Amino acid sequence: DPDRMPAAGAWARGERAAQEIIRQHLAANHGAYPETVAVTLWGLDTIKTRGESIAIVLALVGARPVKEGTGRTVNFELIPLNELGRPRIDILASLSGIFRDSFANVVDLLDDMFERAAIADESPDMNYIKKHAMELEAGGTERPAARLFSNPPGDYGSMVNEVVGSGDWDESESLGEIWKGRNAYSYGRKEGGGGTRSGTARPEVLDKLLSTTERVVQEIDSVEYGLTDIQEYYANTGALKKAAENRKTADSSGNKKKVAVSVIEAFGGASDDSSKIPVRDVEDVLRMEYRSKFLNPKWRDAMLEQGSGGAYEVSQRMTAMVGWGAVADVDNFVFDQAAERYALDEEVANKLQKSNPGENCPEEDCCLVMHDIFISQLC
Repeated sequence: DPDRMPAAGAWARGERAAQEIIRQHLAANHGAYPETVAVTLWGLDTIKTRGESIAIVLALVGARPVKEGTGRTVNFELIPLNELGRPRIDILASLSGIFRDSFANVVDLLDDMFERAAIADESPDMNYIKKHAMELEAGGTERPAARLFSNPPGDYGSMVNEVVGSGDWDESESLGEIWKGRNAYSYGRKEGGGGTRSGTARPEVLDKLLSTTERVVQEIDSVEYGLTDIQEYYANTGALKKAAENRKTADSSGNKKKVAVSVIEAFGGASDDSSKIPVRDVEDVLRMEYRSKFLNPKWRDAMLEQGSGGAYEVSQRMTAMVGWGAVADVDNFVFDQAAERYALDEEVANKLQKSNPGENCPEEDCCLVMHDIFISQLC
């Protein structure tokens, strides 16, 4: 029920997940809090977890759900700073089109919370939402507290996976800019002339939030499909990471600071309230997934036995590997072993090509003529 999100269990897990995200960030950044964390809010994982990602947003900001007697959530209350004991962390909420359309009440409640946080009687040094809103307001930006971004009204997807699949890109930075261009619409009670589904393009606010983003949070809701299985993960979470990195200032060596990605498995961790929620870096998750599935000869051989269906599954993961290689730090062994097990193994390559010939592939550059993919996109 959208009116009751986050549910009690989701709030308990989300709060602990946020604590672990902050703990890991402090440990990796000499005790400094992140000013902005980007959190993906997707429809399906919200339905499955009953609002765990929403709870993570609230906990990072320093807020909690207020429910009436029937259990309906009526407000997201800001926790006093003396009780919170740390700064309020600003949020870039990246909404999928399904979340935007299905959870209008949650979008309104979150928008109201950010508006109140931006004008709270608190020091900007302890309230990064207020700090960034003041900076935007000083520059003449309208609605500096806008924090909920998605595609244009009625539109869906970042289009990054289409670009990667077609091979129509040269620099990885361009994938981040495609994501930004597709997600510049702000949503909330005061957007688009009324109605949550009517958004307003606010690229200047999104640009500010991306420039201060130091970490991205992504929840995985399925034991069957992970980051390397579905195109949308690299096309949204990965491209968001790249968009934020594009806006970092280069150091004396010309290198820009990397933006971390925290991955949370909705099905991971013990159920008792005292247990720590596992939060893993994206590089560790990618490494584990590639070794256990895509690079595993047993998985490959099982896919080959499935004919065109299995060939399609291999093709999807090959394209996702190319995408992740563009937006994150993927180990070299992944590409080396993928070439060895698919493109350079003549028997495997022939089986894949026979199962899914190029003329029948919906995206020609992502067909299962694996050597073509490596030559055109990796070499």
